[in-house]
Amino acid sequence: MLSYRHSFHAGNHADVLKHIVQSLILNALKQKDKPFVYHDTHSGVGRYDLNHEWAEKTGEYKQGIARLWQHVDIPAELQSYLDSIKILNNSQNLRYYPGSPRVARAHLRKQDRMVLTELHSSDYPLLEQEFHRDRQVSIYKEDGFKRLKASLPPQERRGLVLIDPPYELAKEYRDVVQAIHQSHKRWATGIYAIWYPVVNRCDIEDMIEGLEGLEIRKILQIELGVSADSNEHGMTASGMIVINPPWKLESQMQAILPFLKNAIAPTTGHYTVKWIVPE
Repeated sequence: MLSYRHSFHAGNHADVLKHIVQSLILNALKQKDKPFVYHDTHSGVGRYDLNHEWAEKTGEYKQGIARLWQHVDIPAELQSYLDSIKILNNSQNLRYYPGSPRVARAHLRKQDRMVLTELHSSDYPLLEQEFHRDRQVSIYKEDGFKRLKASLPPQERRGLVLIDPPYELAKEYRDVVQAIHQSHKRWATGIYAIWYPVVNRCDIEDMIEGLEGLEIRKILQIELGVSADSNEHGMTASGMIVINPPWKLESQMQAILPFLKNAIAPTTGHYTVKWIVPE
């Protein structure tokens, strides 16, 4: 059984990066009237209470979203991401933070839909409750990669797959590569966004090498770090690997990341935007 609980980490610097990239991709999909599907392989509970003892125990959101919440001169590209948070907070006080399903739901139009999967026995009921009777949302209590395989290609032919397992086991990096291999064969034109934590850099390098070996083109890497790589326990950075990214995403992140670095980790932060495999 999974033991990872995102409630301890909601709103941290990794969430900020992940959900900004997610929002930009969804905004790009909305540039056309045709419907799209959003597919989330590891959905969590949908929203997180930052006043909960678990969030307060780590306080990770204080070095993440809290540093943007009251910031002035926010880049325009971040507005839809921040709007998805404001929807959950009726006042200026930051209490609730959206998981990736809630970020996605804030971007959906009436012609779009979501597919969510969550295997954790405690998180699944909360996710189901969060989207109760929402006809644009389908929720499955099953392995996210198996559901993804069964769902492709989607009838819409356009969309985003977000893959963000907890990476508690080393095999999960290989599982991601295998999932992309299977999925891309079924749906080569879909957008795939893979989130990863930097705890052991070797794991990331192995995953990238595996993705390169799939002979898929257009793979973009985006990374934001708050400290240098270390052999000590803990996440020093996180990133998003995007297959078939919207054409503006590279330039958008080149413009956004200096702001994020200065807002979140001005002295020790670093960032990267580069092509793993160009077009």
